[in-house]
Amino acid sequence: MGDNETVSQPCTMGNDCRWYVMRDLTRPNAKHPAYAMLAGEGIRFFTPMTWKIYTFGGRRERRWVPVMHDLLFVYSSRDVIDPIVERVSTFQYRFTRNSHHEPMVVRTEDMERFIRAVDVSQAPQYFRPDEVTAAMCHRRVRIIGGNLDGYEGSLLTTRGSKKKRLLIELPMLLAAAVEVEPEYIQLL
Repeated sequence: MGDNETVSQPCTMGNDCRWYVMRDLTRPNAKHPAYAMLAGEGIRFFTPMTWKIYTFGGRRERRWVPVMHDLLFVYSSRDVIDPIVERVSTFQYRFTRNSHHEPMVVRTEDMERFIRAVDVSQAPQYFRPDEVTAAMCHRRVRIIGGNLDGYEGSLLTTRGSKKKRLLIELPMLLAAAVEVEPEYIQLL
């Protein structure tokens, strides 16, 4: 498990635990962002994180921050999340389009697969869905062996890069490119 995820008590069979897509409306420099609040409450969550360099008073500082500040994935039940949403005005559900207040959810298998791929990668690159073009991912591959054994996806082509990256997607939400060793790649 990576630094960007917290584990709480496992959900019981009676609860409808799912990966809900949430929004954090606090400012990016907020002292208490939603992911810190969730970690304090012991609720399992995932937010893609990266290192960024900031300058404070002429001094450069490296910080571990969310890639997209307003995007969080929370694994819990509505019984647990709803009271937090009511209490914290800057923490909200993301809703599906053309529905009447139906929160967005990600299939558990897809989310666990995405988290595992990001956790085993040293430096994943994240993309919004509109940033992924057809020219970037034209070859379908399967990974045979290694940490990502059995993963299928598109091989990311980046101009000038000698590294091979597999594109793992959460449709309509986020994509991550994770480095793979060439000997594990099988073209489909």
